[in-house]
Amino acid sequence: MALSKKTTAYFCSSCGYESAKWMGQCPGCREWNTFVEQPIVPKAQASSAVRQAAAGERRRPVSVREVNAEESPRFSTGMGEMDRVLGGGIVPGSLVLIGGDPGIGKSTILLQVCEKLASDGKKILYVSGEESLYQIKMRATRMGVNAASLFLLCETRFEEIREAMLTDKPDLVVIDSIQTMYRDDLNSAPGSVGQVRECTNLLMQMAKQSGFTVFLVGHVTKEGMVAGPRVLEHMVDTVLYFEGDRSASYRILRAVKNRFGSTNEVGVFEMTGEGLTEVPNPSAFLLRGRPENASGSVVTCSMEGTRPILLEVQALVSKTAFGMPRRTAVGVDYNRVNLLMAVLEKRCRLSLAQMDAYVNVTGGMRVAEPSIDLALVTALVSSVFGIVTDDVIAFGEVGLSGEVRAVSRAGDRLSEAARLGFTQCLMPASSLRGVSVPEGMQVTGIRHLGELMAWMKTHHAKESV
Repeated sequence: MALSKKTTAYFCSSCGYESAKWMGQCPGCREWNTFVEQPIVPKAQASSAVRQAAAGERRRPVSVREVNAEESPRFSTGMGEMDRVLGGGIVPGSLVLIGGDPGIGKSTILLQVCEKLASDGKKILYVSGEESLYQIKMRATRMGVNAASLFLLCETRFEEIREAMLTDKPDLVVIDSIQTMYRDDLNSAPGSVGQVRECTNLLMQMAKQSGFTVFLVGHVTKEGMVAGPRVLEHMVDTVLYFEGDRSASYRILRAVKNRFGSTNEVGVFEMTGEGLTEVPNPSAFLLRGRPENASGSVVTCSMEGTRPILLEVQALVSKTAFGMPRRTAVGVDYNRVNLLMAVLEKRCRLSLAQMDAYVNVTGGMRVAEPSIDLALVTALVSSVFGIVTDDVIAFGEVGLSGEVRAVSRAGDRLSEAARLGFTQCLMPASSLRGVSVPEGMQVTGIRHLGELMAWMKTHHAKESV
């Protein structure tokens, strides 16, 4: 008697790990209770490489010297901030995944990009599985989008979308969203592990073979990650995330993966009634509304790729009303704040054990660069002693011994600070070598936090006079 062939398997909904039986914990990502039963995906049609081999056109290994090293031709999206994050523009044949919270502006920015590219003569296909043609037209009218070569398609069946792509041969395709697409030969529901993985795989093959660019919109989980298997992020060429508070007007576009450029660049946008507007000077935008004559507020400079961005670091230190002091950090690593407060207690004899501490990086930015350590320490000391540091900018890494270490691109940070009118700067003394100090700016080199404490007392005395 012939054994029946198993037609289902178990997939991890977090990372896509495949197993023949159900397991409580995934061996791949170590998450619990993430396995779901899905039909086994049938073998896809032979790829172009297999067909060429069958026809006798066998591929041969190529020497690295024979490979054309010229950069792939790019075309601009029409938005400078978007081009910056993508690494200089769109690469033909690339697959780009953009994620973010609901209502953050993913569909809005893609519709604006489609309008600008269609106005330049590109043929665009916008596929929506969540909105009707009427809904898209309403948003397009509000944003002033009315290009003749921008075509809309409301469809979730992948076979229909594939036929439209092969027939119209567009330069750019937008899929909004990938979790709504499904294939007929799979019995699972749209958004499942198998559907998302196979639809993305076929889109990737079509993009590489036909040369058109595909933008995928992805839903996110409550943790802020793109929903579906993590293999989705490995399949695409670029992964972009939209960040920001929906109640605020700013939006930050960040690349977490980019095969054609840097992942350190960010783009800053402002949400308006007509869509997303680029913010060419994010430093001035993020410092807008900064309080005057307030203690605990210090400006720092963080490098986002090649761009220096000024940020305000706020600290509020007050005597605790409970037995255990409370520590809160927004926009910066919580453990880093505790570490710096321990350094202040040990190396500077500053008693903070009975103090609540609240630290915030304004503007919705989250900074992981250690160069903001000196600004954090300055803000904490400023709040403890009530010292106002309105015109001061500080940057530098602080070590466990209280030493202030050098940071990269100190000259660019100083130039950005001088351009926005800052006249005093606290920075590592070791970073002053070979740095041209802008005219009108007073720079103080700090070697140890003890020198910072002495400078704060002197600055406070001058302010009192």
